[in-house]
Amino acid sequence: MSGNDPFCTTPVEHLPSAARGGPVSHALSRVARAHRIAAGRRLKELGLYPGQEFLMMALWDCGPVRQSVLIQSLGLDPSTVTKMLQRLEQCGHVLRRPDPADRRAVLVEATEEGEALRARVEDVWRDLEEYSLTGLTPAERADLAQLLARLEENLCHETGECAPRAAEAVKSAKAP
Repeated sequence: MSGNDPFCTTPVEHLPSAARGGPVSHALSRVARAHRIAAGRRLKELGLYPGQEFLMMALWDCGPVRQSVLIQSLGLDPSTVTKMLQRLEQCGHVLRRPDPADRRAVLVEATEEGEALRARVEDVWRDLEEYSLTGLTPAERADLAQLLARLEENLCHETGECAPRAAEAVKSAKAP
């Protein structure tokens, strides 16, 4: 998003008429879009598409996991995760193989090359966090995190998508 983008420069009082009843929702949508674009630009330098880092984060935290569990924990369409895995596999970041416990199931794991991405992804997220929160005090940052957590909780009840974070969901699915 550039400074010339009208969605970057439109003041709140000039919201589209249909959005005037939901200025916070409109702002949240715009912020989410800008954040995704900024993250995408940084991830592109690592050869990743937006969203692939979340899949890798789950693998880094959990180790090898069944593809079906990974799909469920990410809360994405199976075809989307399959495409992500194909791209990550072609780049040498993940390996898919039959599960020895059930040859019909597929295990997914990060390769050494995929593991090596971790520090760079951590740097991307740290940089994006700092850039996004520039000008906010530590107290404002804490307040924002708390408010966003409350919004997420409200929305997850609305959508029925109250699953735990991906890594937690994968760990619980792997537990005996």
